[in-house]
Amino acid sequence: MPTIAESIAAVCGRIGAAAERAGRSAADIQLVAVSKTHSPEVVREAVAEGLTVFGESRIQEAKAKIPELPDKLRWHFIGHLQTNKAREAVELFHVIQSVDSIRLARELDQCAERASRTLAVLLECNVSGEGTKFGFKPDEVTAALAELNSLPRLEIQGLMTMAPFFKDPQEARPTFRALRELRDRLQQQHDIPLPELSMGMTNDFEIAIEEGATMVRIGTAIFRPVPGAEA
Repeated sequence: MPTIAESIAAVCGRIGAAAERAGRSAADIQLVAVSKTHSPEVVREAVAEGLTVFGESRIQEAKAKIPELPDKLRWHFIGHLQTNKAREAVELFHVIQSVDSIRLARELDQCAERASRTLAVLLECNVSGEGTKFGFKPDEVTAALAELNSLPRLEIQGLMTMAPFFKDPQEARPTFRALRELRDRLQQQHDIPLPELSMGMTNDFEIAIEEGATMVRIGTAIFRPVPGAEA
């Protein structure tokens, strides 16, 4: 089994190759290392190899883990966020990638106001239409963006999606292309910049990069599996 250092080097090489195929710079693609289920000690191994951006999906786990790690790290919340956890999310995270409703956005805005901070967010969009996934439908986010963009404490930086799992990653390409095209339409319709596209995980991140991802969320390809934990 490769070490974390070897795994990170391999992932970065694959990011660079995918970027080159797309005529892009690897420097324009942010690697978000998905550290959920992994201990602070394991995260420190990744930090020692130069990683500084990590993704978590459970508030309780993050509350225990983040204070034990260096202040220089940036934390992205990437899981489904319940409104009653919004205050804690605002306290813990630099970016919320999974804003999937106007109700949640309003709650985050109010919590950020009370914390006297501006919160960077991405809007989670269910462009594949899967019933088991959270996120705005494309027509919903189009209608909601004017209100969302008016919330004074939220900085909407772009969109996020999860593609269906396919054995052949090429089959995820239409989902990633649909998110990029949705982003382009929203920018034109609302005359606002939405530079970030968070899409692509271990199984399909190279296809996502080819379709315009600016953030990829990678856990399994970096960290050794935890026995009994979710993949």
